Amino acid sequence: MAPPFSFPSNLKDLEEEDSDEAECLRAVSPVQISALRPSQIEDLVKGMTFDLSDRDIFCVEEQDIFDKIYSLVRDFTKLPPALKFNLVDTLRSNLSVLLPSVDSLSRAAESSSPGLYEDGTNVADRVASHRNSLKIYSFFLLSVVLAEESSAKTVTASSSKLGTNRKKNTGYAWNWEAQRSKILNLIANSLEINLSLLFGPGEIDDNYLSFISKCTFTLYENQTLLKDEETRKSLGRIISTISTKLGRTDQICASVLHLIHKFDYTVAHLAEAVSVGEKKYGDGSLGVALIREIGRVDPKDYSRDTTGAENVGRFLIDLASHSPKLVSTNIGILVPHFGGDSYKIRNSLVGVLGKLVAKAFNDLDGDVSNKSLRLRGKQAMLDVLLERFRDVSAYTRSRVMQVWGELCEGSAILIGLWNEVASLAAGRLEDKSAIVRKSALGLLISMLQHNPFGPQLRIAAFETTLEKYKEKLQSLDPNPVEREEREEEEEEELGVVEQQESLTDSCQVDQVDRTGTQEESTVPDMGGLEQIRALVASLEAGLRFSKQINSVMPTLMQLLASPNASDVEYTILLLMRCRQFQIDGSDECLKKMLPLVFSQDKSIYEAVENAFITIYIRKNPVETAKNLINLAIESTIGDLAALESLVSSLVFRGEISSNTISALWDFFSFNINGFGVVQSRGALSILCMAAWSSPQILTNHLTEIIDIGFGRWAKQEPLLARTACVALERLSKEDKEKLRSSNNVRVFGNLQNLITGFFLPDKIWYNAADKAISTVYCTHPEPELFASESVKKSFGALFPDGELENEGSDLVGLFAKLPVLKLGRFLFVVSHVALNHLVYVESCVRKIQKQKGKKEKETATSDNVNEVGSINAELGLTVSADAAIDSLAEKAEKEIISESQVKKYLIGLCAPFLSKLCRNLNLLQKYPPLQRSAMLALCRLMIIDSDFCEANLQLLFTVAKTAQNETVRSNCTLAIGDLAVRFPNLLEPWTEFIYARLRDASLSVRKNAVLVISHLILNDMMKVKGYINEMATCIEDEDERISSLAKLFFHELSKKGSNPIYNLLPDILGQLCNQNLPEESFCNIMQFLIGSIKKDKQMDSLVEKLCNRFSGVNDVKQWEYIAYCLSQLTVTEKGLKKLIESFKSYEHVLSENSVLNHFKSMIAKCKKFAKAEVKACIEEFEEKISKIHEERKEQEITARNAKLHQQRVGTLEGFLVKKKGTKENIRTNNEDENGEVLDPPVQESSDTETENLNEQDESLSEESCVSKTKSSELEEDDDEEEMEVQSTRMSSRRGMSKAKSKKAKGSALKDSVIESSVSRLKTRSSRRS
Repeated sequence: MAPPFSFPSNLKDLEEEDSDEAECLRAVSPVQISALRPSQIEDLVKGMTFDLSDRDIFCVEEQDIFDKIYSLVRDFTKLPPALKFNLVDTLRSNLSVLLPSVDSLSRAAESSSPGLYEDGTNVADRVASHRNSLKIYSFFLLSVVLAEESSAKTVTASSSKLGTNRKKNTGYAWNWEAQRSKILNLIANSLEINLSLLFGPGEIDDNYLSFISKCTFTLYENQTLLKDEETRKSLGRIISTISTKLGRTDQICASVLHLIHKFDYTVAHLAEAVSVGEKKYGDGSLGVALIREIGRVDPKDYSRDTTGAENVGRFLIDLASHSPKLVSTNIGILVPHFGGDSYKIRNSLVGVLGKLVAKAFNDLDGDVSNKSLRLRGKQAMLDVLLERFRDVSAYTRSRVMQVWGELCEGSAILIGLWNEVASLAAGRLEDKSAIVRKSALGLLISMLQHNPFGPQLRIAAFETTLEKYKEKLQSLDPNPVEREEREEEEEEELGVVEQQESLTDSCQVDQVDRTGTQEESTVPDMGGLEQIRALVASLEAGLRFSKQINSVMPTLMQLLASPNASDVEYTILLLMRCRQFQIDGSDECLKKMLPLVFSQDKSIYEAVENAFITIYIRKNPVETAKNLINLAIESTIGDLAALESLVSSLVFRGEISSNTISALWDFFSFNINGFGVVQSRGALSILCMAAWSSPQILTNHLTEIIDIGFGRWAKQEPLLARTACVALERLSKEDKEKLRSSNNVRVFGNLQNLITGFFLPDKIWYNAADKAISTVYCTHPEPELFASESVKKSFGALFPDGELENEGSDLVGLFAKLPVLKLGRFLFVVSHVALNHLVYVESCVRKIQKQKGKKEKETATSDNVNEVGSINAELGLTVSADAAIDSLAEKAEKEIISESQVKKYLIGLCAPFLSKLCRNLNLLQKYPPLQRSAMLALCRLMIIDSDFCEANLQLLFTVAKTAQNETVRSNCTLAIGDLAVRFPNLLEPWTEFIYARLRDASLSVRKNAVLVISHLILNDMMKVKGYINEMATCIEDEDERISSLAKLFFHELSKKGSNPIYNLLPDILGQLCNQNLPEESFCNIMQFLIGSIKKDKQMDSLVEKLCNRFSGVNDVKQWEYIAYCLSQLTVTEKGLKKLIESFKSYEHVLSENSVLNHFKSMIAKCKKFAKAEVKACIEEFEEKISKIHEERKEQEITARNAKLHQQRVGTLEGFLVKKKGTKENIRTNNEDENGEVLDPPVQESSDTETENLNEQDESLSEESCVSKTKSSELEEDDDEEEMEVQSTRMSSRRGMSKAKSKKAKGSALKDSVIESSVSRLKTRSSRRS
């Protein structure tokens, strides 16, 4: 009988002799494989495999064979692939033969005599041989696996360093993966046999199981190995068998937890392995042990070990997915971790609850009590998930909404909770975290997609259908009180079961609900009373859900303006889903997304474009044309610009087909019945947008544009003539050239009639004339002549005698003769022609310069020309040519408004008249429309000529300030911005008055002022001067739009350079402190401005700057404001150091409670993220400022009491001096020359008065003593000084009650009291400091 085999700690320990285990099987004579030749190694392997194959399977116990196998396994990596295969295949085959023979041991023992088999072999010896062989084969096979995996990992690492172009190593060309999976599968099979036959009941060798489990967990650490499914399953079987069947749960549990914390890629595979034990053996002890161990961990440990917490969370979620019932019975162990600090654990628990709700309660078998218990458990988990909507961590709030979305998709939400979940999700749309808002939007999208109420969620349709079913329910059950009581009793009896039944009922009546929503005129016959009740309940829930979604539309409109791209993208998706289900208000919200097409974020642009194509374009051509026309008609100016960008882009890419373009022309030409002139104008607008990228669209339809655009239809539709002018501007270059060459009388005649005629009303004419003049300068071959004729014609219609100059001297008489409306039109034409002529001159100059540059490039190829060009450059001829062009351009601009003595141009003649007209403010106030036209014309002429601008600047600012019409003030504000761009030097002295427009009473004026100043500053056209506080005040404007524009301005300003707000903040603070702003408004403004400063370095510098401002301020209110600003800063360690170093500058302000509270708030903020050593310094600083605060308070009380005492002593002295003088006069009158008393009663009366005065004096002195005593109680060390003061005051009282000779002494004592008090205060101050 061979000695027993004992598992060593490692393979090479078999060569060592162990005195304690002398009887164990060891490697006595191992062979040195490295010393053998290849042929000898081959002979050795063949001989060994022959012995193992030819002899019985127990020959492995023989010392000679054991030594050979050990030698080959020890140097397994050095063997050739063929020999490796032979060795592994032989060992594996023998073990596979050995396993079935274990069961035969018991059968052979039962059929033979006790202790012996039929062949006479001893039972104990046979069992020992089986046990020994099993150990040896398992040991060598697992050793081969570990050696080969270790070698393969080394080769892989070296090959990755050398590069991928290295030739494949032929030494590892054999299919090791297949052999490995077979070996591990065989080891798993060996553990599943009845090992108690070999080891005895409950006596399985711990070393044997420990070795196998150790090898298994070592293999789990190899990420590449886990990718093989067969290998992974075999490892899982090994773990589950050892832990459950063989009772080694504790050891396996510890090893699994170690792997979970250390290797994140093992988490999913370990969860799968743990679930194998429950499914195969019906024993979930390993899973329960793991859950308990995880539950026992202190939550604080998970907050410190974030990686381990994440891995544990993933494991729990995977385990709940594989074994939901196992986790559901032990979930109570994990619930306390919801109160921990680790949001990752809370996230995972939320995911676990989601998995359990979706999977653990689907089994409806069993009695009513079991179903009720399961449903109660499910309801409890849903309640926990509802609570997590308010979790402190944004990640957890986001995760819980993702879980609810998954439950929505799996139809696992009870209909009773549907509206509650929707309400909570709607509330999270205003969450401060972007990821939470994204998840909330995603949840609402999922709830709409999987709602149980039907494909149409219109509120009106639901209300109508619900009312009809309620009437039918009332007719079937006329006593609603008894019905409600009966329902309440049923709810108490059934509990949660009723909720599950309500879900089933809602699903059953869903189709009927949809039918009832679509066919509102009929009420389907639902049959019984209970079905009607269920349907009414479902309709009520659907109505609430529809109203809930409708109520979030204002929030969705705000999210469309969010700077976060995910907010915008998911909001658009939700609005598209709302439109699909016909939610009220969704179409209006979708139109608000059009301006987002100008976003610089590519993802937002793509989201808007995809939504636009899905909603409006992907239909048949006529429907697409209708959608685009309706958009054009209902859009604002901003929306039209966005629509133009989208349409031109889609036409360029071919998304809008030619059939759609043809349908638009049909709408424009009235070829489709049922559509009027408004739709015709909308169709032409879309065609103009399409012509921006494809002008050929308009080529063959010029006649239609002229006939319809300038015909009788133009009088009915205000914007049709203007749109026709836009179409003429969008003609292709070839069409414009044809138009210029032919000098089309019909086209330009219509334009001139439009400009000079009076057949259009004012509200239509101004828009049309504006675009008509622009069109003339764009398409006419000689626009200056055409414009001149138009101005002359308009002038002649207004002044038939051409007496503008004479009439200009008497404006009152002029207004008596001229129609005011015609004068307004004339001024509009003159000013708009002048402005367009300026643009035309500049375009001509650019064209000349472009031609000059092109000519220079063409002639630069010749060497001779190059020499001539170099000579011209040296002589300055090139520069003189450019100067000549600039001179001509300047002269042409000057001639627009010229008052030359040689020539008098028409616009030049109108300019003085216009200026004089605008200066007569009292007259213009009687004609508001004329004032608007006149000021607008004046501003246009000022833009053209700098001299004219300078002469009328004061008039412009006066009108902008004093005009009664807010439209005039608003137009002047916009004109000031244009002038600041064209003549910045002229407008620079008027900067203060530009900012003054921000204080205007009109909302429109303030809004335009904010826009103008924002444009000028952000485009570096105006410097940020000391009036920027006016802009900051607009942050708290009563109008929300103005407030938003001001915030947007400062947000964009913070992006420029190194954030100018950092430099402006101290000045803004100082100026706002001097304004009478409400404290709340001041705090909101400064909080917003400080929030735009992100750099720590700037924050630290602001700490020092704000601290220094304390020293130059004496106002308590300003102290509070500065301290508040300090409390809003995010201070780093450097900033805290500067705060402490600047202590002397703000020490005197700490006496105020409000200031101290702001400092404490700042310190508390620093404590949150400070290190331990820094936190100690912060606490010391906090104690210091608290101590200073108390001392300053004491000093103030003492100084106040001393001042009060001084005032009382001074008052008493004056009173006594006055009485003393009166008494002396009485005595003088009543004494004779010998000094005798003439009138004793008078003397007695005087003495009585003196006594009364003394009593008053004593009472005053007692009050002073009381107040002084109170003061002395605050400082115990000054008791002696207080006694001295009191004694001195008592002596002064006695002196003042006596003869006049003692008056000087009393006064001296009084002075000594004051000096003593002052010196005492100085002593206390010095002592405290």
